Amino acid sequence: MRVRIWGCRGSLATPGPETVRTGGNTTCVEVSSNGSRVILDAGTGIRALGLELAQNGPQKINICLTHLHLDHIEGLGFFAPFYDPDCEVSVWGPPSSVRTLKERVSRYLSAPLFPVEVSELPARVTFLDAPDKPWEIDGLRVEAHPVSHPGTTLGYRVSADGASLGFIPDHEPALGLELESLTSDWISGFPIAEDATLLLHDAQYTEDEYAGRIGWGHSSVRQAVTFAAKSSAESTLLFHHDPVHTDDDLDAHCERAQELWQGDGPPPELAREGMDIQL
Repeated sequence: MRVRIWGCRGSLATPGPETVRTGGNTTCVEVSSNGSRVILDAGTGIRALGLELAQNGPQKINICLTHLHLDHIEGLGFFAPFYDPDCEVSVWGPPSSVRTLKERVSRYLSAPLFPVEVSELPARVTFLDAPDKPWEIDGLRVEAHPVSHPGTTLGYRVSADGASLGFIPDHEPALGLELESLTSDWISGFPIAEDATLLLHDAQYTEDEYAGRIGWGHSSVRQAVTFAAKSSAESTLLFHHDPVHTDDDLDAHCERAQELWQGDGPPPELAREGMDIQL
């Protein structure tokens, strides 16, 4: 199973000389195996992925959205396969009892926010609620579980070839509690991360920053490290980098994570745009 990171920034795209090593595009990760593919989130990173996919001609594409905050969907309007009438795109996302997924995404892909309406997209686009039980996408096993973040938010686990990816880019598992003292059945997102071959997990804040941002839906570096150790993930990448954090800042965060690490296996590393990982 192959994992490619097309965007790992959170909240706002931040291109420029101070983010060139880690990347400035917002969240998008491609998971593939034996010709099958799942795209996790559709931040600005999906634009470059779409251009690459467009070179392959007609195809079926699946996008799984963790939630509908703008940094996770803002690349949809610039996703090249949407404009190919021979492409079939399935967009999965969190369910709602109030509006369908199509209606919610259409609030962005419509006037006055965007010049093209969802109904005008040339591709055959279908919007689907993520099931509450594991399902299969072209041979890839996909699971979605609710996680702690403002609004309905999912984490995803994708498995194939004996490997698994846990993907939780926006997550505050320690909200109001001491994560160190919780058992697994009380930890948000645990089923996604447990024994994963690779875990991509929110680590947006330093410990000092988090103290002033409790309830914002994101983790400190310490919480990300604790969560990774408790879940026994084989390896972890710190993800969803804050737009104010430069490459040098993030290198310092990675050093701090490695200082804190007490789990088995290698200490967490920093997610960087352009990473291409074989699991």
